[in-house]
Amino acid sequence: MTIRALLVDDQSMVRAGLRMLLSGEPDIEVVAEAGNGLQAIAHAARFAPDVVLMDIRMPELDGLEATRRILATDPSARILILTTFNLDEYVYEALRAGASGFVLKDDPPEQLIAAVRTIAAGEALLSPSVTKNVIRHFTRLHRDPPPPAVGTLTARELNVLELLARGLSNAEIGKALFISETTVKTHVTRVLQKLELRDRAQAIVLAYRSHLFEDDPITGPAGVGR
Repeated sequence: MTIRALLVDDQSMVRAGLRMLLSGEPDIEVVAEAGNGLQAIAHAARFAPDVVLMDIRMPELDGLEATRRILATDPSARILILTTFNLDEYVYEALRAGASGFVLKDDPPEQLIAAVRTIAAGEALLSPSVTKNVIRHFTRLHRDPPPPAVGTLTARELNVLELLARGLSNAEIGKALFISETTVKTHVTRVLQKLELRDRAQAIVLAYRSHLFEDDPITGPAGVGR
């Protein structure tokens, strides 16, 4: 199955480089390019890409507002944020708006290609440490009460959510909790459904913003094994 990608960046040289990189992959097709947020919204509606690679800072309409508008029209859209900043408040806000993750523009090419495939597969890109740094930094400025739906989670689901918030993969969660990867997937699905979250990106934002666990989910689990 071919992944249809929309490239959004106000610098034509950057778009050209991204197109050259992605077009060299047999399973990725660049269906359109946009130089600002308004064009991104129009092209997303017209071409229905599987993944939108979205720059943050652009003229006319920035990537944050474009992300919000695209997801308001199509909640199933998958948006991968591109940035040159590893601590950028716009990135955190984009994750809150529903973006599925982000990569740095100077990351290795293979990491960007893997990110596109990860996002297209319906997963959220949360493992890079820079993502954790962004979320940790900006959620320290806010504290919201946990949503009531957290009370509907079982003890095991809370364990899974905590490890998920630390950026662990399904395989790593399974190893930590001594359960199969298939069972982990089931728990993750139930957690997202109960909390009405679209993906792991929103789950990690919720965990940080509400200070759901006693310890920092990055540095260590507070409840696993209890």
